[in-house]
Amino acid sequence: LERIFLVHGKGDKQRYVPYVDSLEPLFDLYLNVHRPAILKHKRSDFLFLNTRGDQLSRQGFWKILRQEALKANIKQEFTPHTFRHSFATHLLEAGVNLRVVQTLLGHASLNTTQIYTHVNTGYLKESHRMYHPRS
Repeated sequence: LERIFLVHGKGDKQRYVPYVDSLEPLFDLYLNVHRPAILKHKRSDFLFLNTRGDQLSRQGFWKILRQEALKANIKQEFTPHTFRHSFATHLLEAGVNLRVVQTLLGHASLNTTQIYTHVNTGYLKESHRMYHPRS
C-alpha cells in the first residue's frame, strides 16, 4: 500500500482509507484526464464527481454500480454495502484485529463493527478441519 485517501464519511467523520498499488494507474488516469474534463474550469474538493462536476452522491454511486454489474452480466443483487460487508468479513476471516477493522470502516463504536463478526459456515468448517486435533 502506497497511498491513503482521507475520506469524509457520514456525519462529516473523517477516516483514512488505504488502497492497493494496482489501482494507482486507474486513479492517475481519472485524476489527470477524466476529472479535469468533468470539471472543465471549475474547482472541487471532492474526489469522485458526477457528470455535472458536483460531488458523486451515494445514489449516483449505486446507479453506476448497477450499470457496471449489468454490463458484466452479474445477475446477483448487491449494493455498495455488499462491498463494505465483504471487505470487513474478509479482513476478520484473515485475522485482522477488530479495532483495525473498526478504524478502516470508520465506526465510532466497536459494537457497530461487531455486526461483521458473524462466521460463515464454510470458514467455520475449514477452521475446524485445519486446527482441531481430531478432525
